[in-house]
Amino acid sequence: QLQLVESGGGLVQPGGSLRLSCAASGGVLNYYNIGWFRQAPGKEREGVSCMYSRDSSTYYGKSVKGRFTISRDNAKNTVYLQMNELKPEDTAVYYCAASDYRVQAMCEITRRVGYWGQGTQVTVSS
Repeated sequence: QLQLVESGGGLVQPGGSLRLSCAASGGVLNYYNIGWFRQAPGKEREGVSCMYSRDSSTYYGKSVKGRFTISRDNAKNTVYLQMNELKPEDTAVYYCAASDYRVQAMCEITRRVGYWGQGTQVTVSS
């Protein structure tokens, strides 16, 4: 059973940067689609960025495109989310997620996520 553990959240000022990490165990991330979701208070969980194993394509939500970058270190079985130019509206709990490599559109269709991390809080505030 794949297990995901996030780290790297915290408080940052607007315009600042953070890097989230997601360490996987119980499976090799290379064989899964992986990604990051977030959920702000009173809002639905949304896909932020995903990396699809089948064709190595990546997805970024409109609001984070150009500011966030997803990457993977296969040797460490870890996925990262580099977040730059952070804005107050980026404040949310960020979740690492994964699905079987055959699953399509994981970021766009949240119910297709097969595995979730416990979440890490990101707060952007001055």
